[in-house]
Amino acid sequence: MGRGKVELKRIENPTSRQVTFSKRRNGLLKKAFELSLLCDAEVGLIVFSPSGKLYQYASHDMERSIVRYRSEMGLLGSADDQHSRAIEFWRTKIEEMKRSTETLEANLRNLAGEDLSTLGMKELKQLERQLKVGVERVRCKKRRILSEHINYLKRKRRDLLEENKRLLKKVKLDQQIDDANPS
Repeated sequence: MGRGKVELKRIENPTSRQVTFSKRRNGLLKKAFELSLLCDAEVGLIVFSPSGKLYQYASHDMERSIVRYRSEMGLLGSADDQHSRAIEFWRTKIEEMKRSTETLEANLRNLAGEDLSTLGMKELKQLERQLKVGVERVRCKKRRILSEHINYLKRKRRDLLEENKRLLKKVKLDQQIDDANPS
């Protein structure tokens, strides 16, 4: 019994996307190995993960395969080629940052209780744990700030009471002086 067709579109759930990437990457690397073994083909495969990690397979020396590819394609090491590589490098970096931003924004929306319909039970439990830890950190910080403020107010009260005693003594002393020296 065969599988049904899989609709090819970007997987929105980051966990599912990572699992699918890992499985398909492994399958692709296996196929590259089989092609080189069965057909005695020179195979070079380079894969960069969404996080930028490099995965590669080469049936022969990768550098030699890249040089051969560049020669076959007429890509010689000119200044234009270096410029094109720099542009492609920055394009790749921009795409990585966009994906990273999308993931972070999705996580932020989830933490705000939005877009929860795409999450499975495992992700919901993990989100709940994160929120509990976050709430406890907020409460701890709040308690510490309140405690510091209470201590500050107690010191201020003590200082004011001492100042009040000092002023009362001064007033009594001034009254005694006034009583002793009637004008």
